[in-house]
Amino acid sequence: MSEHKIFVLCLRHKSNQKIMSIQEQSQIREKYYVEAMRYIDNAKECLKKAKKEDGIYGDSKYVRMACGTAYNGVLIALDGFFTLKGIEPPVKKLKKSRKSIEYYLMNVGKLDGKLLDYVNMAYQILHLYGYYDGIKDARVVSAGFEHAGRIIDKIKPAC
Repeated sequence: MSEHKIFVLCLRHKSNQKIMSIQEQSQIREKYYVEAMRYIDNAKECLKKAKKEDGIYGDSKYVRMACGTAYNGVLIALDGFFTLKGIEPPVKKLKKSRKSIEYYLMNVGKLDGKLLDYVNMAYQILHLYGYYDGIKDARVVSAGFEHAGRIIDKIKPAC
């Protein structure tokens, strides 16, 4: 039996962006989507510990943890989105440094205006109000999770 090899031709676009095969795109989508959803699932489990009553979470510690985890899931999804678009995800300058929201906003804004709105809202609700401020209003937190879901859906693999 003769061995057949399949070669995928990788071309470069005018912007020097590598054009990926469908298989490569699918693998990237799968990798980042699964990881982002793992974060969201963990965040939802954490929220259960906050014990919601009359639309208010009882323990801001768990709200903070859940919102921080969900926000990190958003960043993972955005890293996948950038990879699919041929944009380098941000690199931490130092081991303990943070990724820059400005980098995400600038690059998302160049690619997708609607996604930029979702990223802004997820950043404000999940990161600022939820993680930093520990907001306990369940409607606000829920809205943040909805925006996160819309962002993550951008890299959802085809069934």
